[in-house]
Amino acid sequence: MVDIRTVPIEADKFYHLYNRGINGCDIFRSRANYQFFLGKTTRYLLPVCEVYAYCLMPNHFHLLVKIKSDEALRNVAQARTSTNQVKGLHAADRIFSRQFSLVFNSYSQAYNKMYNRHGALIESPFKRQEIKTDRQLLNTIIYIHQNPKNHSLVEDFRNYEFSSFNAILRKSATRIERDAVLAFFENTDNFIFCHQATHENLDFD
Repeated sequence: MVDIRTVPIEADKFYHLYNRGINGCDIFRSRANYQFFLGKTTRYLLPVCEVYAYCLMPNHFHLLVKIKSDEALRNVAQARTSTNQVKGLHAADRIFSRQFSLVFNSYSQAYNKMYNRHGALIESPFKRQEIKTDRQLLNTIIYIHQNPKNHSLVEDFRNYEFSSFNAILRKSATRIERDAVLAFFENTDNFIFCHQATHENLDFD
């Protein structure tokens, strides 16, 4: 079995990233927790990837991202070190994992302090799946948005606050790649129509 930690995340590719709390424990208890986590992803992930969809659930989360170019990753890696030799965790081919670890670590420290707990909060390493086809890309976006309903958290996933579904439909400013997502589905109407499919009917490649 391949150790996921030995497989590098590659530039210019799409990935479905997901993870959960240790032993399935809750990692979000309040609205402020969700907002704080999103703030950390904005700070640490946007320099190294574009975000196309997300959903934060009480004990786990999903993100669909596209890793930026090799040049962009090298620039971030070089900014992280005082030398011209970027090695180890700061090497360009590992900088995304490093940035994601910063999200986890900074969030976990704040969470533990707020709730007077100790130890790891989120499982490591984080899970990821490379998106290899257009069909898989569309299905993953739908799956991520439908997650709150699939886990019986809400009756209608469209009413769930902490996902990108409504951010993609609204006209207000967003850091989600809204135009690109709608282009994947051809238009807004088809985006909405495709999300009416049930999880069981989705065709994952």
